[in-house]
Amino acid sequence: MTIERLETKARMSRIVKHNDTVYLCGQVCADATQSITEQTQTMLDKVEALLVAAGSSKQHMLSATIYLKTMTDFTAMNTVWDAWVPLGFAPARACVQAAMARDVLLVEISVVAALIS
Repeated sequence: MTIERLETKARMSRIVKHNDTVYLCGQVCADATQSITEQTQTMLDKVEALLVAAGSSKQHMLSATIYLKTMTDFTAMNTVWDAWVPLGFAPARACVQAAMARDVLLVEISVVAALIS
C-alpha cells in the first residue's frame, strides 16, 4: 500500500494518491469577486489541472461533492458543470448547501478520481 502526497502543507495536501485513486482537497475559484458562473469555471479549471498533475483526468473522475453557498446558484453552476464534464463520463455526485470558509466564496468542490493506467 503506497500513499503519495503532493503539494503538502501543514494543514493539507492538495493531492493524495493511494494505490490507483487520486483525492483532491477542496477547490475554490481563482477570483472570489466574480459571479457563480466564473467561480465555477475557474474552480473546475483548477480541478482539471490538478487531475492532470496527479496522472488522471476529468474522464477518470469517480465522485464529486459540490458545496454551494446558496441553492439559488444550483442551475447556473450546473450549466458550467454540464459543459465541462465529458458526455458519458459523469462521476457520482452530491451537491449540498454549505457555509463557506470565506463569505465571498460561492462554490467549492472535492473530487476523487482513478489514475490513468
